[in-house]
Amino acid sequence: MPRPSPERTRRRLLGALAALLVGSPAARAADPTDGLQRWGQGEFRRFGFLVYEARLWAGDDPRRPPLALRLDYKRSIPGSAIAEASVREMRQLGADEAALARWGAEMTRLFPDVKAGDHIVGVYHPDAARFVFNGRPLGEIADADFARRFFGIWLDPRTSAPELRAALLRRPAG
Repeated sequence: MPRPSPERTRRRLLGALAALLVGSPAARAADPTDGLQRWGQGEFRRFGFLVYEARLWAGDDPRRPPLALRLDYKRSIPGSAIAEASVREMRQLGADEAALARWGAEMTRLFPDVKAGDHIVGVYHPDAARFVFNGRPLGEIADADFARRFFGIWLDPRTSAPELRAALLRRPAG
């Protein structure tokens, strides 16, 4: 039986190492809700179809960072469509066009295509928004104005989804 080439052996070892690292706890994000309280939850529907369920974790004031918003998707949506919808919503909340162009490009690069069963957690810090996809870090947009406007999509009084906002801001009983 011939011996595998050194290159083939090297590739196998690197593949095995990558599989171990990807499956390791270190490759997973820390729980973005640690240290936060569970607030409300609700559904977002478009044209009657359930798009995602949302849940909010925050401190004493759920409209101020730090907070975490989890979206559990019920449909397949391209990441670029998530970015475009986010830009539309932030435009409605008064963001300027130069910032929207920059943020749209960053979100398009960052947001993955999702399918039913996937979830994204957005974590709002005073200076940045960080994102986790199915437990794995996606990255961040280190811009305080972006973070405020992005989470305003759900939490600003001028949101296009006031029922969802009210449900998210409701403190759970008990």
